Amino acid sequence: MGGGVAEVTARSGLATVVREVSPEAAERSRSGIERSLGRALDRGKIDEAAHQAILDNLTFTTELADLSDCDLVVEAVVESFDLKAAIFSELDSVVTSSDAILATNTSSIPIIDIAMATGRPDHVVGLHFFNPAPVMALVEVIPSVRTAPEVTGQVTAFATDVLGKTVVAAKDRAGFVVNMLLVPYLLGAMRMFEDGHATAEDIDTGMTLGAGHPMGPLTLSDLIGLDTMLLVGETLQAEYGDPAYAPPALLRRMVAAGHLGRKTGKGFYDYS
Repeated sequence: MGGGVAEVTARSGLATVVREVSPEAAERSRSGIERSLGRALDRGKIDEAAHQAILDNLTFTTELADLSDCDLVVEAVVESFDLKAAIFSELDSVVTSSDAILATNTSSIPIIDIAMATGRPDHVVGLHFFNPAPVMALVEVIPSVRTAPEVTGQVTAFATDVLGKTVVAAKDRAGFVVNMLLVPYLLGAMRMFEDGHATAEDIDTGMTLGAGHPMGPLTLSDLIGLDTMLLVGETLQAEYGDPAYAPPALLRRMVAAGHLGRKTGKGFYDYS
């Protein structure tokens, strides 16, 4: 997801620093963006000049300190509160401008919990992109009870006027708007498959042809990542206590087995 967000900002003409945890991860991120831009070039969506200009907007690093002079930092690590809180605590000491905005791309974790890991919770906000970020038109903007109104306004204007996205304004409740509705639907499809109601293919076909969805729930879960689905389900279950948010046993076993969906080559479907 982080590479997709970086591509969106670079395509919008912004100097974009991509920080990864290792040189190998940075190279994977660079390669993924280059492949995406190559497809856009082949399809005529951008020309050669734009292609090169976007690449020139991108810098890759493994040092968090290289984000020190950024006006906006968007965190997009895995859906782990402990990891996000640790990163925001470090960003708080690294990013020098008191006006800089620290945004999290979390899909479910309450923004206030992340914001309180910093000394500037008034400048922390949720900015949730959807996968794949260069294609999906929507972002959710989620202020916490400590986010300054002007920060919410700046991030909303940035997403709409600079990035060209459509913004949904969400309250700071786990799952926000989209995942509060989407996750129980996806988990319900997993339970249907687990209980033997239908095959994965028939469940997905039922929702694509019967409900007009562009992608079936199990295919979508594989795209999101089953590890992410597990973490999001646990966060929503902890917030609301609703059994519909409880991750099914099958999901836990698949994650334990390393069958995480498309990114590992196997999930509800085999991508090898």
